[in-house]
Amino acid sequence: MSQSHPFHLGIGLAGTGYAAKLRAEALMTDARAKLVAIAGHDFERTQLFSQTYQAIAYPSWQDLLNRPDIDLVIIATINQDHGKIARAALQAGKHVVIEYPLALDPAEAQEAIALARAQNKLLHVEHIELLGGVHQALKASLPLIGKVFYARYATIKPERPAPQRWSYHYDQFGFPLVGALSRLHRLIDLFGHVTHVTCQAQFWPPDSRSPISDPQFPIPDFRSPISYYTSCLCTAHLYFQTGLLAEVTYGKGAALWEAERKFTVHGDQGALVMDGDQGRLITAAGSQAIAVGGRRGLFARDTAMVIDHLLAGVPLYITPEASLYTLKVADATRRAAETGQTIALE
Repeated sequence: MSQSHPFHLGIGLAGTGYAAKLRAEALMTDARAKLVAIAGHDFERTQLFSQTYQAIAYPSWQDLLNRPDIDLVIIATINQDHGKIARAALQAGKHVVIEYPLALDPAEAQEAIALARAQNKLLHVEHIELLGGVHQALKASLPLIGKVFYARYATIKPERPAPQRWSYHYDQFGFPLVGALSRLHRLIDLFGHVTHVTCQAQFWPPDSRSPISDPQFPIPDFRSPISYYTSCLCTAHLYFQTGLLAEVTYGKGAALWEAERKFTVHGDQGALVMDGDQGRLITAAGSQAIAVGGRRGLFARDTAMVIDHLLAGVPLYITPEASLYTLKVADATRRAAETGQTIALE
């Protein structure tokens, strides 16, 4: 910790979006931390955002790294910038908390993990989906359905019109199952290592009612000069070492018509169905409801855990290596979609 703030952690925040807002709110309620400064892409927006939390506004994340009173940098900005900000912050001697993914490229993520180890600094990748009520209920109930052989996880979000923002920009968000890494991470946390994957992906470019999904071309092949899309739809099949087959569907945008957030797991003794925030156990004896906790307050819980870890050495709920493994699986789905081939994991 810096000498100028002996009783609390000085925090720098990169980002002014939804996740950054929740982080800032969490920090305002914890006396052990002080939000010192915030940096964003739009300086006028950053100034307004910073006023709410009595923090200094900067036009660039590099400015955060020059402040000796900042001990920890929280990265909650576009996915494309995650890896380079993390590396720079670690090189500047800061601890790092980062919203998933750690980077869009697994090699870059691996370098960041090695750098954190060399610098003896915390590198924590947020995966609050593991803390949520649906995941905890699934994990607790799995023994009730015997040997699991199939799982399906679908999240579809219609948005009409699709927003022209970074989450609909291929380069800034990344391949959809990389940018939406938590979809794969929940499965891997539940079921272990993956042997190989297949994947299909479709993208709807601006002013088009038809998707692009030809595996003979890079995905998406409208990246030059336009990288925005109005819809995407990806379906991946993950084959686990246990013999389990998992199907993951992720879609968003104007081409989709009905929202879905459903996680179904089949075993030889029954099934678990999580539909939104409602859970059911189905067995030969019938169907019964499962208690599912809520999703509120998870960013605050993650933030408190980080502070507990830094000030008191309390273990965290996830390692960066676990997130890196899921990133490698996600990148394999990207390669599978681009080539039309089955991709094996090491």
